[in-house]
Amino acid sequence: MEEIHERFDSTVLERWNVTEAGRGAVVRRNGELHLTVERSDNSQYSDAQISDYDIEKRNFSMKPPLRMTIRAYSTVPANQLQGTAGFGFWNHPFMPGQRGLRLPQALWFFFSSEQSNMALAQDVPGCGWKAATFNARRWQFLSLLPTAPVAIPLMHIRPMYNALWPVGQRALGVSESRLPLDLLDSIHTYTLEWLPEKATFKVDDVPFLVAEEGLPVDPLGFIVWMDNQYAVVTPRGQFRFGYVDIPQVQALVISEIKIETL
Repeated sequence: MEEIHERFDSTVLERWNVTEAGRGAVVRRNGELHLTVERSDNSQYSDAQISDYDIEKRNFSMKPPLRMTIRAYSTVPANQLQGTAGFGFWNHPFMPGQRGLRLPQALWFFFSSEQSNMALAQDVPGCGWKAATFNARRWQFLSLLPTAPVAIPLMHIRPMYNALWPVGQRALGVSESRLPLDLLDSIHTYTLEWLPEKATFKVDDVPFLVAEEGLPVDPLGFIVWMDNQYAVVTPRGQFRFGYVDIPQVQALVISEIKIETL
């Protein structure tokens, strides 16, 4: 893997695949990269993102052992952010308007506003600013799928949820830790060390999550994005996706990206 060290001091984003949809725009300004979504309603998908892979080919090259370091902040207070945003590694399982679905895999720092509810880890809220991993391509998860028609209704009963979902969470390789939301209000350094058997998420060198079970080992793609999506995905069988209004211009600002082999 070629080492990446990007400070955005060039006007040309040669190494990146840039995606701009709807009211989304990727703009370099004063040595920083602004992934911006302009004011818009929920009638269309808006996205600003960069990635190291071709979206159609999904030619992923990132794999352990590696370290990702990113310096980032939001242009609006985090409690006013709408949609989703973040950075890290995934297998691009789907994209609005495209056909085809892969079982998702990811290790990333992930934000979602309150319209979302992806409550995949017990005792971790389904929205907010998180460090997270999941791996739906594990055989352990696939082996549980035939039990879903029985297990999902049972998990509407709290004691059954408490008994059953830890099994599903482990099978999915889900590890999450909530981050203080106001970290996004100013620039901080986010680090992800991805090893074959362990992933460590840090903010300003302070560990927030150490994941050691069910990590992806397949090559993944690197992505940084901001969009106007929301998603509801819960163990109780709730699945819903859509777009949210963006009442003010908002941007995820990146001042530095470094990805290196360990």
